Amino acid sequence: MENISHQTVVSQPAGKKNHPLLSFKIGSLPLPIYLILAVIIFGAAVWGKLPADMIGGIAVMMIMGMLLGDIGLKVPILKDIGGPAILSIFVPSFMVFYNLLNPAAIKAITAFTKNANFLYFYISCLVVGSILGMVRKVLIQGFLRMFVPLIIGTFVAVAAGVAVGTVMGIGTYKSFFYVVIPILSGGVGEGILPLSVAYSEILDQSPNNFIAMLVPAAMLGNVFAIMAAGSLKKIGERKPEWTGNGTLVKSGDDIELKNLQSEHQTVDLQLMGAGLIMACSFYIFGLVLNLVIPIPAPIIMILSAAIVKALGIMPSQIEQGAFQLYKFVSGNLTWALLVGVGVLYTPWNQVVESITPAYVLTVLATVIGMISSGFFVGKLMNMYPVESACVTCCHSGLGGTGDVAILSSCGRMELMPFSQISTRIGGACTVVAAAIIMKMIS
Repeated sequence: MENISHQTVVSQPAGKKNHPLLSFKIGSLPLPIYLILAVIIFGAAVWGKLPADMIGGIAVMMIMGMLLGDIGLKVPILKDIGGPAILSIFVPSFMVFYNLLNPAAIKAITAFTKNANFLYFYISCLVVGSILGMVRKVLIQGFLRMFVPLIIGTFVAVAAGVAVGTVMGIGTYKSFFYVVIPILSGGVGEGILPLSVAYSEILDQSPNNFIAMLVPAAMLGNVFAIMAAGSLKKIGERKPEWTGNGTLVKSGDDIELKNLQSEHQTVDLQLMGAGLIMACSFYIFGLVLNLVIPIPAPIIMILSAAIVKALGIMPSQIEQGAFQLYKFVSGNLTWALLVGVGVLYTPWNQVVESITPAYVLTVLATVIGMISSGFFVGKLMNMYPVESACVTCCHSGLGGTGDVAILSSCGRMELMPFSQISTRIGGACTVVAAAIIMKMIS
């Protein structure tokens, strides 16, 4: 059998130049090709030839997601506040509400996202691959290092958000489960979607009853977190003694951890196949263990992947395959999935109704509580307070997209390993705790 584990690179023939139109891309496609495919796909929808299955669904969702994600990445200001995710969710939601999306396209999206269970597949690939792809030493030491400011920040954020929400008339229960928790859950793919699944299983309702209530809080929290990160950068410039300019701990050993990040590895297609079955198996393991442990399967999946990674019992090649699958899925299917989320699970009218002064203040209080705790607790723990606050700030951001936007805003991309701890592990723990508490009081 021919070895297909290496990545083939096709070079441009010498002296041959692409047409200027081919250099302008929508997502990964040159503009002319994108336009041709868009005409074919939406023409098929208009003429009743778009199949209501995986082929039709993924075609519509990817062609829309490429455009919306690309716009979100390029529009000034919007690109710095999670623009791709915002547009990919809310534009389709708007189109459905005002009947601007063809019924055949909606049918195809429904078949692929809901009936074919693409939502759960995406969650499994994203969560398992991202956790197994982390450097084990970073996972263990970073978690221990950030544990105190992260946990204290979470409690303060919850207390502040719930208090403001209660005073402003939102109510304690709703403030906690539907405003504060989604902000701290770790993003859309890693947090909101598993959280909505957990809520739906506990309350015996469809996930679409919850996503529309959870997404606005996460989006708005991300905006405030990015603004706060920019303020932290200014604080560091005015108070140089409060910042390590990207170094987290004053002892300096965090530089060693930063240098241990995974180096570029050649894409191995066979290992990606192993990563695929691994992602599916972790989720199935969650379903099986759910028979004896009253915790939703997606949450068990998150915890079991983190435990396996921390124990170092998974072969490195399998971890590599799972991580490469994660990179493929997150890099190519995220905006497509979010289009499905916008069409099926984000009623436009409910989103608009949720943005009230009380709601905005509750979100703002949650983010401020998280960041201020990270600042002062980090200072007490021999950490640079600006960097500590930046890392805890990521706990209130929009997942991986939020991490990049937040650290870009404060000019400290060196903190990415620790922001991943804050976002992934902190988000997973938040989701687990919320699910357990809801289960106890339901």
